[in-house]
Amino acid sequence: MSAPAADPAVVAFYSGHPISAAIVLDKLRRARGHVERLRPEDLFAHDQDHYGGLEANDALARLAGLAPGLKLADFGAGLGGPARYFAHRYGVEVTGIELTPARVEGANRLTALVGLSDRVRVLEGDVRATALPSGAFDAVISQEALLHVPERARALAEAFRVLRPGGRLAFTDWIAHRPPSQAEFDLLRQGMAVQPIETMDSYRVALEGAGFAPVAAEDLTRQWAPILAQRLKMYEALRTEALKAGTPAGHDAFYRSYVLLVRLVTEGALGGIRIGAARTA
Repeated sequence: MSAPAADPAVVAFYSGHPISAAIVLDKLRRARGHVERLRPEDLFAHDQDHYGGLEANDALARLAGLAPGLKLADFGAGLGGPARYFAHRYGVEVTGIELTPARVEGANRLTALVGLSDRVRVLEGDVRATALPSGAFDAVISQEALLHVPERARALAEAFRVLRPGGRLAFTDWIAHRPPSQAEFDLLRQGMAVQPIETMDSYRVALEGAGFAPVAAEDLTRQWAPILAQRLKMYEALRTEALKAGTPAGHDAFYRSYVLLVRLVTEGALGGIRIGAARTA
């Protein structure tokens, strides 16, 4: 099978995202006066670019069965915030896969600054066809990344391939409780590089088709509604900070699409899901 073509919309979106390594370091410099002798926990208030922060990390860690010495793959690792947390908190070795070159560079720079380069590495790649060895990982984790992936079944099949028998997949993603209108989807696509959104049932079918069993799913929609509203306020504040710092601040469509996302989740049209599954063979 030929290698998939990277979606330029995703690369462009995250290259201009208001959460970047540069803005994280700028915030730390303003708070501490320097970025010397950083500890992993010094970053945790700034580098967790997913919904629910450290509590969401811990929920996935439990679902994935993380324990010291295990090998973890992070699909859509971003700036590496969760990867560093899992390595620091659970003693695992983490290999992240990230599509956007600027985020790969930023992730590894932040990791080096907190002394975790021996346990965390983020590689540039596509989660539909990684260069990772087959059967080499005890767990695969992903947080709100698969929503950007076309041919999502290929990403699930890739997770299955890199897991050892008995290994676990644990991830969070958007789901649709009702299909968004064409106008709604177009704005979400323009603003956040979203691909067609799964439902609970379609995810279950796709996971079983990839070979995973059993599949445990938890609807996070009610938990996400206030989180997303708060994140919108955070992004609006970050935009001002990023402009002052001369770092990427996100484009106008991102903010308009985020307003729409908050409304759709609050109304229960869109939502979130946490899924756990195992490779049994």
